[in-house]
Amino acid sequence: MIGAGGVATVAAFKIAQNTDVFSEFMIASRRKEKCDKLVESIHKAGLNMDIKTAQVDADDVEQLKTLFNSFKPELVINLALPYQDLTIMDACLACGCNYLDTANYEPKDEAHFEYSWQWAYKDKFEKAGLTAILGCGFDPGVSGIYTAYAAKHHFDEIQYLDIVDCNAGNHHKAFATNFNPEINIREITQKGLYYKDGEWIETDPLVVHKDLTYPNIGPRDSYLMHHEELESLVKNYPTIKQARFWMTFGQQYLNYLDVIQNIGMSRIDEVEYEAPLADGSGKTTRVKIVPLQFLKAVLPNPQELGENYEGETSIGCRIRGIKDGKEHTYYVYNNCKHHEAYKETGMQGVSYTTGVPAMIGAMMFIKGIWKKPGVWNVEDFDPDPFMEQLNKQGLPWHEEFDGDLEL
Repeated sequence: MIGAGGVATVAAFKIAQNTDVFSEFMIASRRKEKCDKLVESIHKAGLNMDIKTAQVDADDVEQLKTLFNSFKPELVINLALPYQDLTIMDACLACGCNYLDTANYEPKDEAHFEYSWQWAYKDKFEKAGLTAILGCGFDPGVSGIYTAYAAKHHFDEIQYLDIVDCNAGNHHKAFATNFNPEINIREITQKGLYYKDGEWIETDPLVVHKDLTYPNIGPRDSYLMHHEELESLVKNYPTIKQARFWMTFGQQYLNYLDVIQNIGMSRIDEVEYEAPLADGSGKTTRVKIVPLQFLKAVLPNPQELGENYEGETSIGCRIRGIKDGKEHTYYVYNNCKHHEAYKETGMQGVSYTTGVPAMIGAMMFIKGIWKKPGVWNVEDFDPDPFMEQLNKQGLPWHEEFDGDLEL
């Protein structure tokens, strides 16, 4: 596993809870001490798996190849940054390793994400006899598995798909992001995008919104956004007439975000800055900094939000379609309490809902259930064994049939 952040912490805990499936495990990251600290926390929780750690720069294909050739993993779980997907995939191909990630590639210098870069690896992975599983978090990930499950069991034809993501938690900070601030802010400040009648329609960022009612939470203002799983789902389910993604934001969060953008702190280009040297000499030098990366350094660390986090998340799919010639609606969702996630793994619910599915995807591969050469999205596989494990591994799902979807 590459990465030692919040999502990786959860995935590591869940791997260590399932040693009947996972026998050998290594955690590698840019800073080995983070990996060692993570292993220590797993052992403190009474999970006694033997876990190796290593230092690696995931931007460096040669470093990755050296690491993979020494450990010889059957599967590499990429929980690093989305910019690093392609270097890790290149190293996997060179070393004969299978691959799984939770977020699609995006270039560092452009806030733009789509699957085309990774789908382009399909032939290479096929020829090498290797499996690559893309987007196996919650959204993307479980959102695609929910859709595949609905298509398999409840619909002859899915026509309308709305993925709804609510975080009704309170971390008692003025402003904080629930995962890497750099990735989070890049994602929500770009233009909205949805699919309708064979076309992609773009909107200005966060201008389309409406109240949606979430189970056990109530109504929350929900904003239409671009989200990567829509791209694969409309391809894999061509009967879909409209597909959208909605996420909740509080007004205070949006006010802070507005200020961050207006004062230039969400910029992802480099600016030159005169800075004192860290050696205490009093000398200065010209350095290049990316404002958003600097902002990340001063914002609360998402890994440290869990302790006082109250409330819960609610993420699901609201689907309308045809079964046996009649129109039906279906809502499948999970609610995850932040404090329960913290008690089990030391992380908040947003990390938990991404880390658990990453482990289950790895389990599906190791068991040989999700294993076919090529590059695949999660909905390309049988959803049933994954859905069964969601109930066993801490993310139970609930269904509502023929209710009001509000959309």
